[in-house]
Amino acid sequence: MSTTLLEPPACQGPNPFVSPPDFAVPVHACDTHAHVIGTADRFPMVASRSYTPPPAPECAYLGMLDSLGVARGVLVQISVYGTDNRCMVESLKAHPDRLRGVAVVAPDVGDEELEALHAAGVRGIRINVLFGGGVAIDEMERLAARVAPLGWHIQLLIDARNLPELGPRMMKLPVEVVFDHMGHMPVSSGVVHPGFQRMLRLLREGKAWVKLSGAYRISQAGAPFHDTLDFARTLVAAAPERCVWGSDWPHVSVEGPMFNTGALLDLLPLWVPEAAVRNRILVDNPARLYGFATATAG
Repeated sequence: MSTTLLEPPACQGPNPFVSPPDFAVPVHACDTHAHVIGTADRFPMVASRSYTPPPAPECAYLGMLDSLGVARGVLVQISVYGTDNRCMVESLKAHPDRLRGVAVVAPDVGDEELEALHAAGVRGIRINVLFGGGVAIDEMERLAARVAPLGWHIQLLIDARNLPELGPRMMKLPVEVVFDHMGHMPVSSGVVHPGFQRMLRLLREGKAWVKLSGAYRISQAGAPFHDTLDFARTLVAAAPERCVWGSDWPHVSVEGPMFNTGALLDLLPLWVPEAAVRNRILVDNPARLYGFATATAG
């Protein structure tokens, strides 16, 4: 009897319309979370992926940044490519002053590969336990030991509700950690949830960073995602020097109408009303975390 393998579901591409932000974006602002996706003939996707996205090329991403007035970007290895970082690295090499990267590597990655990734602009590795194609959380300690000599961090796509169990392990790591999408837990859980409180503690103690991103992934009210206000403001109040902003472009695996990325950036003044703190989150913090040339907002 034959078995038919089901193709992972296709997802829509980003909205080509990008509205300009309603506030003054500072010089050297950085989008710290985005993906590039190449054509299947050049960059085949892994069979274990959870979804099948359309191409989202580097030129479209940079055009989106230009529309927002954002100078810099951080490309994160997308789960559909597993540990094949070639698509991302190609973009990093083409724009060394503008882009940095976060890779996904196997636990037995060689020193030569790590050094090549560092030379290309990679400054961290990602562990993704929510979508197929990622590396397991069980490998966190082993990978942390491998990348610590490079000064990298570990970026975690996890549900922060699991942090009461994982937090003690993270405190022992020789590297800092970065939480995707405000902890990727539903806002209905509330800021009093033990997992959210553990994330705040890791931020305050200088062990972690958090990305103010993915509002649509944790919102339960839907666009314009104003129910994320409490989460974002609580994170910023805890450690404004440990927060960065990310677009999460091209917004893969999103159901329903696709919003425009400019509307997501316009959430930032609601989350962070003070311009000086906003500039820190958009400019100084990412420059420090990803090693850009300057941390001056201008």
